[in-house]
Amino acid sequence: MHNLAFFLQDSVDTTQAQHIAMAMMAIFPIIFLIGTLIVVLPFWFICKKAGFSPWLSLINIVPLGTLVLLYVLAFAEWKVVPAPVQAWVPQPPYPPQPPLPPQV
Repeated sequence: MHNLAFFLQDSVDTTQAQHIAMAMMAIFPIIFLIGTLIVVLPFWFICKKAGFSPWLSLINIVPLGTLVLLYVLAFAEWKVVPAPVQAWVPQPPYPPQPPLPPQV
């Protein structure tokens, strides 16, 4: 709230403005790194599961790179083998059968 009052003043204290700018310069790279990880990390796993190199997900850092990667993933032939269809396995009888007596 104190910083909001700072911007509403008519006269600007240069030292306080420098402190605010330095704090923003220290926090902005951390926010940028977190935002980049939020975008790149899911694409890393998507590319890996699709059979592409996971390093392809770093194209998201380039402007409009996310759009390019979406088109690559949408229209490329994925290099994965489909999962085999599981056959139905009958359940064991209920109640379970008693164990056989030991043979001598």
